[in-house]
Amino acid sequence: MSEPAAFGVTPIGKISSPFKQKFAIPRQPALADARGSVGFLPPFDDVNCLRGIETYSHLWLLFLFHENLEQGWTPTVRAPRLGGNSRIGVFASRSTFRPNGIGMSVVKNLGTELVGGQLRLHVGGIDLLDGTPIIDIKPYLPYSDSRGEAEAQLLNEHPLPAREVQFTEQAIAQLQAQPHKDLKALLVQCLGQDPRPAYRQSQDTDPKTYQVIFYDRDIQWRVVDGKVLVTSLQQVS
Repeated sequence: MSEPAAFGVTPIGKISSPFKQKFAIPRQPALADARGSVGFLPPFDDVNCLRGIETYSHLWLLFLFHENLEQGWTPTVRAPRLGGNSRIGVFASRSTFRPNGIGMSVVKNLGTELVGGQLRLHVGGIDLLDGTPIIDIKPYLPYSDSRGEAEAQLLNEHPLPAREVQFTEQAIAQLQAQPHKDLKALLVQCLGQDPRPAYRQSQDTDPKTYQVIFYDRDIQWRVVDGKVLVTSLQQVS
């Protein structure tokens, strides 16, 4: 068998997202009501490229796991849903470490807009790191893309964590003083999924304080008595 041909991929734009770090990003799209927008690069910033897109409620975003490309891939990966110890095949996973580093997400179509002369597509339910290169956009077609008979046994055996999220008095005051109206909801949705490493998720009280950046806020939190406790929200300098 001859060697496969190499093909180049040109990003059509980049996404603006509240997620500034990979840590605590939802594991899949639609698990949090996070909103962002795709800014298009020339020559894909032609409004004609999006003609008719308003007729679709949801879209597929194809993108590159750009921060993982240099780390390469392996035939098997450690599956977080299996506690991080068992390995499954890379093609049986949604691992970010893939032969071509390509990801896909179904997102809500929230409309297009010209912002400062740049064409932007607003989207919701995203799970993408800020600055992620977008390589293609396709309509989501319910009659073919939604399969009622589909099964995912791994998800049935290992459901997502769902922890209650609470805030200290200091964190509540800092939430009220910051400008991002959706930040509290994002924290509840994302931190409630317990983004700690798999080997720590069984600990209902964890002495470690974790940090993550959403928007321009450095969030500190920990797990106490089975609940996520947000302790501080500091503006990133």
